[in-house]
Amino acid sequence: MMEPVKEKIILGIDPGTTVMGYGVLKVSMGKPFLIAMGVIDLHKYANHYLKLAKIHERVLSIIESYLPDEVAIEAPFFGKNVQSMLKLGRAQGVAMAVALSRDIPITEYAPLKIKMAITGNGNASKEQVAGMLQRMLHIAEEEMPKFLDATDALAAAYCHFMQMGVPKVEKGYKSWKDFVTKNPDKVIGNENKNNK
Repeated sequence: MMEPVKEKIILGIDPGTTVMGYGVLKVSMGKPFLIAMGVIDLHKYANHYLKLAKIHERVLSIIESYLPDEVAIEAPFFGKNVQSMLKLGRAQGVAMAVALSRDIPITEYAPLKIKMAITGNGNASKEQVAGMLQRMLHIAEEEMPKFLDATDALAAAYCHFMQMGVPKVEKGYKSWKDFVTKNPDKVIGNENKNNK
């Protein structure tokens, strides 16, 4: 049986190009405690590249403030709008790059898995997820955020906390090299190596 980790900080991120959520949990003696949650509001930036620069700047600031041991990030939901998916993927990629630049392991979780972990229902609404987190982490009503992106990010962190005792990790990357090794098909120039 695995020895429970005495103390760990988990940063959860809900990627977005208009509003990006973040949530920070401290795990102490096997129990999670809310440290912080909020959003990176990108409404005022019209230029997509400027938004990416702001995401980089703010995620780096959050990492330097809370010094997380691990990052849990929500994987983009595959919608019909390809342009939106591309922009969301870039936002997620920038957040991941910041964590990797600080050697922080990342785990991606599908929205369905996060909702299942928090509510037991993969089709739960954002409001249901927020309500369940409020109860589980004893968050006062006045501390609940205006944007549900913050509670979605907190849900990713909480989902990761729940997986900590489970030996198999979904998609953890320790470095770019580790990512490339585990995903050779996603690297340009590598797709034909397996066919030779």
